[in-house]
Amino acid sequence: MQNNQVETIYEWLDGGAGIIAGDLDIPYIEALAEAGEAFFSGETSRALSESAAQKMKELIGKADFSECSHEAIRKAFQLAILKGLKNVPHPNRQMTPDTIGLFIGYLVNKFMGRKKGLTLFDPAVGTGNLLLAVLNQFSEEAGKAFGSEIDDVLIKLAYVQANLQQKEIEFFNQDSLQPIFMDPVDAVICDLPVGYYPDDESARAFQLKAEEGHSFSHHLFIEQSLTYTKPGGYLFFMIPNHLFESSQSQQLRAFLKDNAHINAVLQLPLSIFKDEAHAKSILVLQKQGEGAKAPKQVLLAELPSFSNKEAMLKMAAKLDNWFKSKKS
Repeated sequence: MQNNQVETIYEWLDGGAGIIAGDLDIPYIEALAEAGEAFFSGETSRALSESAAQKMKELIGKADFSECSHEAIRKAFQLAILKGLKNVPHPNRQMTPDTIGLFIGYLVNKFMGRKKGLTLFDPAVGTGNLLLAVLNQFSEEAGKAFGSEIDDVLIKLAYVQANLQQKEIEFFNQDSLQPIFMDPVDAVICDLPVGYYPDDESARAFQLKAEEGHSFSHHLFIEQSLTYTKPGGYLFFMIPNHLFESSQSQQLRAFLKDNAHINAVLQLPLSIFKDEAHAKSILVLQKQGEGAKAPKQVLLAELPSFSNKEAMLKMAAKLDNWFKSKKS
C-alpha cells in the first residue's frame, strides 16, 4: 500500500512542479517548493497564467494528503527532489540516503530512551529529509523540532514537507554558524557540511577556528551544535571518515575531550557512497554535564550493508550488549 501511496503522491508533486516550472520558467526544484505550498494552502501563491492556474486548481482538488502516511509523503518528496537536483547539480544540495536516516532514528531512540517531549535540532537541515525521517520514527514522543539552513530553496522544501506531514518544526533561514534564537535541545542530528567556512570574521567567535586561513565548517558545526545542546544531551553526526586525520584534528580532539564524551563511531557501508573518498561514519557524542559519564569503552564498529538482514541483526545485538555494559 505504501509504495502505491508514494507513486500517487509523487505524481501529484511532479505534476504540480511541472505546471508551475513551465508557466513561470523557473527551475523544477523551486517549482516543487511552490507546488508543495499550493497543496498545503489549497491555492497557488504565484500569479500563473489562466490555463496553468486552472490545471493547478484541478490537481489540488484531486490531491488528498490527509489520507497519506507521513513516510509516504516524505519518500515521494525525496523522489521529486532527486529529479530536481539532477537538472541542476549542486554540491551542497545532496540528500542524506534513506537507510542512514532510518538508522540514525534508531540510534536516537536507543540513546534517548524514548524520552517524552524530546526536542531535536538539525543545524544543516537542507530539505528536511533527515530530520523528518527521524521524527517519523517517533510516535507521540517527539516534542518540538528545529532546523536551520542558509539555502532558501531547500528550507522552503523542508517547510512545506513539515506542513504536509503535520510536524511541529521551527525553521531558521540563516547561516547556521551565526547565533540562533532558540533554547538548547535534548538531541542534535546533522549530516555535517564538509568544507571551509568562508567567513573568517565570524569564525573567530569559535574555539575551533583555524590558527591561520579558513576554518573547517564541519568543525565549527560540531562546536555550534554542542552550544545548542542541553548538558547531558546527545549529538548524532554524519562525519567524513577522515575527520580525525585532518590538519586541524588535534585541536578538535582536545575540544571534544573538554566538552563531550565520545560514545560511538560507526563506519557506514562503503557501498552507500559513489566515491570512497566521500565515505562517512556516524559519530555519537554526549555533551558533558550532570549525570553524563564517559562510557567504559567507545563503541567502534563497521556497519554491514543495510540490506544484509542477518548481519544487521548481529549489529543490533552488539549495540544492545554495549548499552547493557554502559548502564551497568
